[in-house]
Amino acid sequence: MSEPNEATFDIVILGGGSGGYAAALRAAQLDLSVALIEKGKLGGTCLHNGCIPTKALLHAAEIADQTRESEQFGVKAELVGIDMAAVNSYKDGVISRLYKGLQGLVGSAKNITFVAGAGKLVGQNVVEVDGKRYTGRNVILASGSYAKSLPGLEIDGERIITSDHALTLDRVPASVIVLGGGVIGVEFASVWKSFGVDVTIVEALPRLVAAEDEESSKALERAFRKRKINFKVGKPFEKVEKTEKGVKLTISGGETVEAELLLVAVGRGPNTANLGYEEQGVKMDRGYVLTDERLCTSVPNVYAVGDIVPGLQLAHRGFQQGIFVAEEIAGQNPAVIDEAGIPRVTYSDPELASVGLTEAKAKEQYGDKVKTFNYNLGGNGKSQILKTAGFVKVVRLEDGPVVGVHMVGARVGELVGEAQLIYNWEAYPAEVAQLLHAHPTQTEALGEAHMALAGKPLHSHA
Repeated sequence: MSEPNEATFDIVILGGGSGGYAAALRAAQLDLSVALIEKGKLGGTCLHNGCIPTKALLHAAEIADQTRESEQFGVKAELVGIDMAAVNSYKDGVISRLYKGLQGLVGSAKNITFVAGAGKLVGQNVVEVDGKRYTGRNVILASGSYAKSLPGLEIDGERIITSDHALTLDRVPASVIVLGGGVIGVEFASVWKSFGVDVTIVEALPRLVAAEDEESSKALERAFRKRKINFKVGKPFEKVEKTEKGVKLTISGGETVEAELLLVAVGRGPNTANLGYEEQGVKMDRGYVLTDERLCTSVPNVYAVGDIVPGLQLAHRGFQQGIFVAEEIAGQNPAVIDEAGIPRVTYSDPELASVGLTEAKAKEQYGDKVKTFNYNLGGNGKSQILKTAGFVKVVRLEDGPVVGVHMVGARVGELVGEAQLIYNWEAYPAEVAQLLHAHPTQTEALGEAHMALAGKPLHSHA
């Protein structure tokens, strides 16, 4: 330590979300001194306003649907209603327990100095917080993201809301328009429909969850039609007006949709404004921080991780990038992260899970060498027990490895762990076909799809 208003560390990290705190914990394990700076709560968006609270709501929604449909299974139950105060209490309890655990982890690490406050990059290796300067031999930018809006859409937090507001609603609205049919939009639409809300999704792109394989999108759209979740695709937003009872949205072609609330779910933007990045020479593009494949910015010894780096905005991506950078700084030369090898899950009902290339992307890259097989969950015993529909689709190269796995159905998010091993270890279908999958489980669907691609289908026609 030098002067009272200055301190020097091996690493100064700006942001304590998934990427920032993972980098801090890994760096501390590697005997590097760390200053971890966070203006909000440790854990960031994922823990407090994203993954964890939304999945808690989705689980409550699943319980509501199971209660409503219990007679199918010979269980007599009645859904009396949704108590949002109790739902929020359950959700907040989950967050609180995880938050305390994370605080304990960071607080007990002898090499981490936690700094509460808003930081700004004031030199290429200096971050200032409330007049005090923290100098790092290395700096990691991990400032996260915010819920975006569109021009002409003023968020008021009452009738026109973002996912942040949606997570703290104290009531179940009668009707909601969800503007945006990506992951956030379809997850909230799924929750609200289960809670008894009249939901309409409006999406400018030609299909829901357009980043996923086209067959996955179609399966989700079929399921949403069955659930009576309304959606309009290929319909860009034109304007919104407030009405006596709520909002009126005008979409392409002059069509209008009215509801009590409008959820703006058009994605998340990088939280980089007024943080001094560009002034210190960090190259940016539309607010995102540009890095090389080793996550180093245009400024030597300044790295960036998480949602501010172009690519998938996923907590586990930021988490892995944080670990990668800590190991890079420690001289361990970790393997470059393959973005396509990061598992992706949409926790709607039904769930979507995928890893690797979509069929379209694989064909773009490999042409007619691409072969696919789609195993319908109708042939899977556990899926029949759960009364879920969907599939496991495997994309492989002829006489080559698996390059993509795409799944739709209840609980398929739990299968993506095996799918990412298959993709990341460049497994051939014949190698996966040798492995046993416990019966009855949904993992058998993965096994069956690979057996079919290996030329020995058992419970399917290939």
